[in-house]
Amino acid sequence: MNEEIKNIENEEVDIPVSKTEETVESFREEAAPVAPVAKKRRSNASIDPAKFDWDAFENNVPSTESKDELEKKYSESLSKIAENEVIEGTVTGLTAKEVIVNVGYKSEGVIQRNEFRYNPDLAIGDKVDVLVENPEDKKGQLILSHKKACSLKSWDRVNEAFEKNEIVKGFIKARTKGGMIVDVFGIEAFLPGSQIDVKPIRDYDVYVEKTMEFKVVKINQDFRNVVLSHKALIEAELEAQKSEIISKLEKGQVLEGTVKNITSYGVFVDLGGVDGLIHITDLSWGRIGNPEEVVKLDEKINVVILDFDEEKKRIALGLKQLTPHPWDALNPDLKVGDTVKGKVVVLTDYGAFVEIQPGIEGLIHVSEMSWSSHLRSAQDFLKLGQEVEAQILTLDRDEHKMSLGMKQLKADPWATIKEKYPVGSRHTAIVRNFTNFGVFVELEEGVDGLVHVSDLSWTKKIKHPSEFTALGEKFEVVVLDIDEENRRLSLGHKQLEDNPWDTFETVFTQGSIHEGTVVSFNDKGATVALQYGIEGFAPMKGLVKEDGTTAKAEEKLDFKVVEFNKSSKKIILSHTRIAEDKKRAEAGEILKEKEAEAESTKKAIKKVKASVEKTTLGDIDALADLKKELEKGENK
Repeated sequence: MNEEIKNIENEEVDIPVSKTEETVESFREEAAPVAPVAKKRRSNASIDPAKFDWDAFENNVPSTESKDELEKKYSESLSKIAENEVIEGTVTGLTAKEVIVNVGYKSEGVIQRNEFRYNPDLAIGDKVDVLVENPEDKKGQLILSHKKACSLKSWDRVNEAFEKNEIVKGFIKARTKGGMIVDVFGIEAFLPGSQIDVKPIRDYDVYVEKTMEFKVVKINQDFRNVVLSHKALIEAELEAQKSEIISKLEKGQVLEGTVKNITSYGVFVDLGGVDGLIHITDLSWGRIGNPEEVVKLDEKINVVILDFDEEKKRIALGLKQLTPHPWDALNPDLKVGDTVKGKVVVLTDYGAFVEIQPGIEGLIHVSEMSWSSHLRSAQDFLKLGQEVEAQILTLDRDEHKMSLGMKQLKADPWATIKEKYPVGSRHTAIVRNFTNFGVFVELEEGVDGLVHVSDLSWTKKIKHPSEFTALGEKFEVVVLDIDEENRRLSLGHKQLEDNPWDTFETVFTQGSIHEGTVVSFNDKGATVALQYGIEGFAPMKGLVKEDGTTAKAEEKLDFKVVEFNKSSKKIILSHTRIAEDKKRAEAGEILKEKEAEAESTKKAIKKVKASVEKTTLGDIDALADLKKELEKGENK
């Protein structure tokens, strides 16, 4: 027996050295009576004392098992592992830089500690996933990787955590735009800044390189993006607190809170586990542009509960309600017709809101800013922050409403309109607006008038007033009529000069001929420019020349005045009529000759009749024949 042991001791047996000291010690105790065997290479397989043949060992009976059988049994007692396989192991040792993991193989694996940085609470006995990179390297060492194992299983684990709403641990690697990058199971996930905490985060850097718990709130399967939330965990804890706090709330209750966040529309206040909102309109009785004018971040303030919704966990708070309403302090003697001073706090197109004292505003409608009938934007009259003086037009203390007027502090120009602008008086106005039918001009603020298109010029035919003048230009006018009741003035421009048609009436008499130039055509005829800057109209039939052709644009011809109408300022012309009249004149001379012949024939007949009375019966037949011939000639 001793010789066999010596032989075994001297023989090179390829058994890996175990790193588990407990197995080595137990093997030494069991083999104590025998000389040390295979000190350099020992098996990590433990010997079962119940199955060991102690009698054979004591009696030095040689073992009937061969070396190959022993090696086979040893190999069968080990785990079956393959390269690149992910298996579960047990942490058996921890150092500052390494983690020792037992996977039931010939040797244990050593993994760098930084691969477990997401789990700083790792302890001996914990189960971890590892990837077999090499079952046995050149030194006989088992090479494992926890990080690579996590990479293979991480996506499935993240999806499982998302589906089961599990809490996961992650290591915050770095800060990025809008949030943080978190390592979860080896996957880089995104933690939005708004999901770090229920409170607004002012310094993101304090969270870098920290391990925290998260919930997976969103996964994009196509791009493999993972979104985390730490806030969701906190909210879940606060939900119970919120329900309890809200159940104890009452409208009108005054509580102390801390300003948690300030936005453009209001202020969020922490009431000790539940947030409430003070809308900007409930911060102050006066109008404010920014909530920071009233409160500061982290400031402790008293607020009143205005309303709350237990289901939606919403609480509406008020701050101004803790102070008296400014309308209650309004001077009781103030009445309609009184004059007040204030500052413009809001400007709109339709008017301006003027604060006459903190929290009390009145509206000046744009129509009450000026006596002018042309309503313009309030920005044309006032500026934001401007100090103004106005008269109270209406006052409703119950509804907290007040309307003001500025124009009432000035004299109404229409009160003395007939004295200042009598009919026939001449004035200089400013062109303010155009319409198809005329020009609106302003004589002074509040006094406007209309110059009808027909009163712009005696001679020009104007299609649109903009052809005659321009906006903002000075314009000379004459007052034609005053409608005091409707506050309207009828004005004229052409009346500044004498009516030239009185003169034209003596020049362009009916039947007179004048040289003209064809200016333009329409369906009915052509416009003809005459002397003195006036125009006439020639129908199409009056444009035919002697050769049968029609006059063309820019052609100069003689035209005959067919019709002259002073009241309608209309002159009808014809070129064709000149040739026609000439023909008629020629035809008139022939007619005169025929009339002369007929007259002489009549005289001859009379002579014949006289002679017939003196003739005998034999001459009667001859005279009768002559009479017939003369009558025939007369008829012709």
